[in-house]
Amino acid sequence: MDPAPPSDILWQAPEALRLTSNLLRYQTWLAESSGRIFPTYDDLYRWSITDLGLFWRSIADFFEVKFHTEPNDLLVGNSPYGAKWFPGATLNYAERLVDGLKRTGSSPAILFCGESQSGFERQELTGTDVVKAVARAANAIRAAGVRKGDRVAGFLSNRPETVIACLACASVGAIWSNSPPELASNGVVERLRQIEPKLLLATVGYYYGGKYFDRRETISEIVHQLPSLERVISIGGEREFELSKLPIPAEDWSDWLKVAEPEPAIVFEPVAFEHPLWILYSSGTTGIPKPIVHGHGGMLLEHLKALSLHLDLRKGDKYFWFTTAGWMMWNFLISGVALQTCIVLYDGSPKYPDLSVLWRFVDEEAIDYFGTSAPFLLACAKAGLRPGQQFKLSKLRGIGSTGAPLPPEGFDWVYQQVKPDVCLGSASGGTDACTAFILSNPWLPVRRGKLQCRGLGAKIEAWDDGGRSISDAVGELVITAPFPCLPVFFWNDHDGNRFRSSYFDHYPGIWRHGDWIEICGADGQCVIYGRSDSTLNRGGVRMGTSEFYRVVEAVPEIVESLVIDTTGYKVGESSCPDKLLLFVVLREAYQFDDSLRQKIKDRIRQDLSPRYVPDEIFAVTEIPHTLNGKKLEVPVKRLFQGLPLDRAVSKEAVGNFNAMQPFVELAQSFASDR
Repeated sequence: MDPAPPSDILWQAPEALRLTSNLLRYQTWLAESSGRIFPTYDDLYRWSITDLGLFWRSIADFFEVKFHTEPNDLLVGNSPYGAKWFPGATLNYAERLVDGLKRTGSSPAILFCGESQSGFERQELTGTDVVKAVARAANAIRAAGVRKGDRVAGFLSNRPETVIACLACASVGAIWSNSPPELASNGVVERLRQIEPKLLLATVGYYYGGKYFDRRETISEIVHQLPSLERVISIGGEREFELSKLPIPAEDWSDWLKVAEPEPAIVFEPVAFEHPLWILYSSGTTGIPKPIVHGHGGMLLEHLKALSLHLDLRKGDKYFWFTTAGWMMWNFLISGVALQTCIVLYDGSPKYPDLSVLWRFVDEEAIDYFGTSAPFLLACAKAGLRPGQQFKLSKLRGIGSTGAPLPPEGFDWVYQQVKPDVCLGSASGGTDACTAFILSNPWLPVRRGKLQCRGLGAKIEAWDDGGRSISDAVGELVITAPFPCLPVFFWNDHDGNRFRSSYFDHYPGIWRHGDWIEICGADGQCVIYGRSDSTLNRGGVRMGTSEFYRVVEAVPEIVESLVIDTTGYKVGESSCPDKLLLFVVLREAYQFDDSLRQKIKDRIRQDLSPRYVPDEIFAVTEIPHTLNGKKLEVPVKRLFQGLPLDRAVSKEAVGNFNAMQPFVELAQSFASDR
């Protein structure tokens, strides 16, 4: 008899964890308060997407969200497009977070670690410290003439001051929008000119990878190009900033806050449920980034639900997600203070002084939950790291992974080389909704290569080209019912055309996210296959790029790869020959020759399909990425279509723009050979 195949289950929650989980606490509260009993997660999920208004009201009540004015209704409309949540209600996102900080009191609420001149800087703030700082900043913002609905811009790194400024801004009903300080002035102006901020808070300089980056000149360039600005506040930096040279009033952060000494009580401006809270931006790889507006109520309810019921964060946990303050995961991180967790901010390179630095930090600071990106986990695996042998990681209970699909081998590495009893929460969502739709779950097993569940209250389906719901097959990820944290609108999109065309035109009225998803019928767990706009299509058979990378990047000689499929690809009236083109970055010790080329093709033929053997393979020194680390597949496609670089991609959207030049040259060579 053949041996039984190995189980794909890598982790199951111990009974003690399940019995103390926030999800069970919510389930028990729901039964006691309303008589609704849902024995399984599937039962609870089905109710949450059927009785949407009642479910989201239960989230507000369970997490003690304060309404200054009670809603007239719970939900008006049954489509994701145009639905109105909690009409008539007023509340304030910052008020619930500050309430969590007050309850945290003298315990740590923010732990900060950042690269500095002397190596690393460490800072710890209690809940009381943060409440006082938010009160001062809110008073200073009001004194600067900022009112409800005004925009406040940040040009800030991932520091405590950024969290404080964001909460202070929200408390007065102003709208927060931050750009990371590594962004060039043109990229910042491209974003901020659309929203016309009144106040700018900017970091003078920062350390990354052991080097200091002076941003004084960039700040000056930004200020001179934004006529809406009335005041600048500078933060940090090891070099003095000559504020007098700016054309508008400017002062240092510490001096600015002195206007509020002693600390006043925080006055929270009641705002409508959908009143703008913050503005995030699309990657803007081809054109001006879209200013995506999220509302107070939707963000608050969704983040409370996701962080507590799915990530299972507890009071006193140290919650760390490695992110910049310009990625939506920063927003997802800071909401943790509402649950009395200690949020952990890290400002620096994940490779400095070596690739073990974050694991060392997780160990030394006794982190309970460590969120990161799939590319980081795969880089660690590729480098042969064994954090579980090098560090104790005794407190680490959960690992979050997002930013790209995590292949099965990434799951294997975590459980074999990091920690066998950790809950690996591979998640998928995006900037558009500022959350994850597919999340972890303290009740369900972790299966190799799969995401545990669709999030409560999110009616996620996989649709085929005809708009039919499918299971156990790859389809477009869609949301088919109202979801409160979807964007309210795009700023300055007066007729709403840009907003509608971005999400709701492909399937009228239905949110199309742009990812390929498979929902497995047996247990509802999911697999994400990558972006649907970069799909590979060979002989009518489609495949997500993540499957392709999984096979190619398992070749020991390859560090990273990028693949494009030009089949049927068209820009304007011209089309590109149908080709599958592969680009690979090699380890330093290897040369790209016919033997390696054949090895790659054989591996793809054997482990993937003969259909997906590339027509051509090119060796490059670097793969271009967005600022958030995503591979630039579609812009590279555009280059091979014949578009010039400035039309194929916006320079400000690329984290390593110099990496684009070899692709330009290869595309030109490719065109001349047609």
